[in-house]
Amino acid sequence: MNDATDVQEADVLVVGGGLHGTSSAFHLARRGAKVIVLEADYVARHSSGVNAGGVRTLGRPLPEIPLALMSREMWHGMSDLIGEDGGFVPSGQLKIAETDDELEACRERVALLESRGFTHEKVIDRQTVLELEPALARHVTGGIWVERDGYALPFRTTTAFRLAAQKLGARFLEGAPVRRIEQRGTRWFATTPRGTFSAKQLLVTAGAWSGELAKQVSEPVPVHPEGLMLMVTHRVAPFCRATLGATGRPLSFKQFDNGTVVIGGKLIGIADLANRHGEVDFVRLVKSARTVTDLFPHLRHLGVNRAWAGVEAFTEDELPVISASRKASDLYYSFGYCGSGFQLGPGCGKLVSELMLDGAPSISLDAFAVDRFSRGAVSVAGASQLITH
Repeated sequence: MNDATDVQEADVLVVGGGLHGTSSAFHLARRGAKVIVLEADYVARHSSGVNAGGVRTLGRPLPEIPLALMSREMWHGMSDLIGEDGGFVPSGQLKIAETDDELEACRERVALLESRGFTHEKVIDRQTVLELEPALARHVTGGIWVERDGYALPFRTTTAFRLAAQKLGARFLEGAPVRRIEQRGTRWFATTPRGTFSAKQLLVTAGAWSGELAKQVSEPVPVHPEGLMLMVTHRVAPFCRATLGATGRPLSFKQFDNGTVVIGGKLIGIADLANRHGEVDFVRLVKSARTVTDLFPHLRHLGVNRAWAGVEAFTEDELPVISASRKASDLYYSFGYCGSGFQLGPGCGKLVSELMLDGAPSISLDAFAVDRFSRGAVSVAGASQLITH
């Protein structure tokens, strides 16, 4: 440990400069906290900068829906919040059914949501789907439509939160991987190659690397890394307005104004955690490309311009950890978003700031407690997950 005179101090240390780290830093600084963000690579390097950019309430597990709806309202008011909209386009999101059984599953899903008081997802028939997206293959049977969903630009959004946080006094240090966290008395210390940092409160938003830090305080979480892949096509004449998903197979699909098409949908590549990068699995990309050409036959000869992968954290029950530590005081977590955390970034940053500064968030985070795995809650969370897909 460095000599105390070398320690840089703040009210809050945030470990990880992805969207959840930058959003949390912004909301904390907005409340007057002195914040330092420690990022191992550069801001938005991993899942926050390379995801598909879906602003999606559609298809969320039940426990996430209140968070997603709250966060979506923030997306619609993003310019007022941080002075930049992050490239948000309220295109609507459409989850396509390709068989009668899939359409029935859509009806069951929406009926379940309505029984819980959620009305944002709407079942639509084949004719309405084709009116929304006339280029779709004629075999589609219907789907679920959410009008206020859309997409945004991940790197631009994360950078916007960073700049907004910096205007409020937050400091960002890149190339500063946190090797060790340790609580001494009432303060936390984080050791990095760029020095030692100290604060009363510590927030871990380090994505796939968060589990290693949790282990240091004897709070293991069943989290593992995956390499999420995306590909971008060459330009093609406009044919698709909504952001699309599929009921029976993985898909995230949108066309930008410049004509390129971004294809994702939890396409799992290869994660190299130690070397901090993801690798593309081309065999799996081929399967995704086949899904696209099944739905849009006119794209069968469209070329792929590039493909890439980022590293993301997945939990055992496919729900994130958004929680105060149960092992140490003034330690908090926000990670494990399982490839679906982008839309939640603005809202969860606000809720985390409330948890840290007020002791309780304005929306319950009980379903995302860090100790749920050890107290046998996996089966409960898993059951809630099953009935929402």
